[in-house]
Amino acid sequence: QVQLVESGGGLVQAGDSLRLSCAASGRTFKWNAVGWFRQAPGKEREFVASIGWTGSNTDYADSVKGRFTISRDNAKNTLYLQMNSLKPEDTAVYYCAARLLGAISTKVADFASWGQGTQVTVSS
Repeated sequence: QVQLVESGGGLVQAGDSLRLSCAASGRTFKWNAVGWFRQAPGKEREFVASIGWTGSNTDYADSVKGRFTISRDNAKNTLYLQMNSLKPEDTAVYYCAARLLGAISTKVADFASWGQGTQVTVSS
């Protein structure tokens, strides 16, 4: 299992940028496909972005394409989410997650390890 801790959330205005980080522990991190999900109050957890272990294969939700960029630094055991042009509808708790096996995925059920989440609030 991989242990994950998110950071970097906060309160920003519409149009601003934030970079989320996810620190991973566990020697297998560099082999795991990982991703970001988010959950707004009263809504189900939804996919945001995913990245393969080499960093060359990525996938994004349509709602964030062109605004968010997922990346990873395997030497630092860290996953990132650069969020630009933030909108009020991006407000949610953001979670990083890691798969035990397999390629990138958009499904919550495919990810075995989860962080505790970091709050992102975008005011209009």
